[in-house]
Amino acid sequence: MVFSMSLEDVKGLGKKKDVLIEAGIDSVEKLANSSVEDLTKLKGIGKATAEKFVNNAKELLSEPKETTLESGDSAVEQPSEDVEKAKKKEEEAKKEKEEAKKLEEKKTKLEGKKVEEGDFVLLKLTARTQKGKIFRVSSEEDAKKAGMYEEEKAQQGYYTPEFVIIGKPGFLNEGLTETIKDMSYFQKKSVKIPPTKAFGKRDPQKIERIGIAKFRKLNDGKNPEYGQDFTNKKGQRGVITNIVSGKVILDYNHPLAGQSIDYNLEIVDKIESFNEKIDYFMISKGIPKETASEFIVNLLKDKTLEITVPKMLLFQNLTYLKFGLAMDLQTHMGDEIEDVKFIEVYEKMPAPPTAAESVMQKIEEYNKEQEQDSEEKET
Repeated sequence: MVFSMSLEDVKGLGKKKDVLIEAGIDSVEKLANSSVEDLTKLKGIGKATAEKFVNNAKELLSEPKETTLESGDSAVEQPSEDVEKAKKKEEEAKKEKEEAKKLEEKKTKLEGKKVEEGDFVLLKLTARTQKGKIFRVSSEEDAKKAGMYEEEKAQQGYYTPEFVIIGKPGFLNEGLTETIKDMSYFQKKSVKIPPTKAFGKRDPQKIERIGIAKFRKLNDGKNPEYGQDFTNKKGQRGVITNIVSGKVILDYNHPLAGQSIDYNLEIVDKIESFNEKIDYFMISKGIPKETASEFIVNLLKDKTLEITVPKMLLFQNLTYLKFGLAMDLQTHMGDEIEDVKFIEVYEKMPAPPTAAESVMQKIEEYNKEQEQDSEEKET
């Protein structure tokens, strides 16, 4: 006997099942054959969520199914491990090919088109000090070429393009904000930004001299060290630049203050999907890209955005992150979003079995094993 399956059997759909049915995707087969691009056009479904839905539907369809033998006994069709691996590899190759094709189509559509104020874009850059030292890159390849590649930073998504809204302050320094307003997509441009529009001029008022004894009290009793980072009571971050004549010299200027900065720039993408924009706001707050895709977002009719926090983050202190994310979304996506609601679901933990229940469970398991042995002997 072959059992039919419904959308309810697909893992992780939750409230999105109704959204899918409304769009005409009312079966596991239709969901498995849907394209990720089409699913992301539905409200509340981002790229990562769409991929997860399609993969879960495909996995469900490939699970062992019961068939009927001539004798009337049921058996299980189990694809061989090699076939499964080959199938998975083929699907991954197909997926990569589709992604590459979409990127190429998008590039063709955008290339040469001038950016507009309010566009959400990704900016690839390489930044050099006036002495020629590279301190910021937007790809692992460029990091390796510059000799500054670190595996830990790569895992944290450090070598990635900058997420920017054209014409909006707070994403880049003043000089870069002005420069990219006049650029086109995929245009490459080199520019020198003066100190006043980069990291500011050096301010003598931000140099502080403290006696060594007083510094020890502020530094948990520890002696000062040249090059040591230090944060004062006002929250200003500085560095010890010298220790001389019983004084500790602290510089609270930005490390690149007073320098002209050379940039190589290229706007490499336009972010248009509602869910992708939210993902990038999360990434800008320090959430890894893979983790950002685990948040479930749902926009209600009254413009309230519900964000369900993934289980892996439930026991972390996210107060400031959630506040900052809500402020960013309300500021930069205010036409679509008003209130932001964070949902945290703590599932009830199953009660441990009593001694009597545990004994009964073992007896049941033993009886089942005995029954299976008897059946095997009879066959």
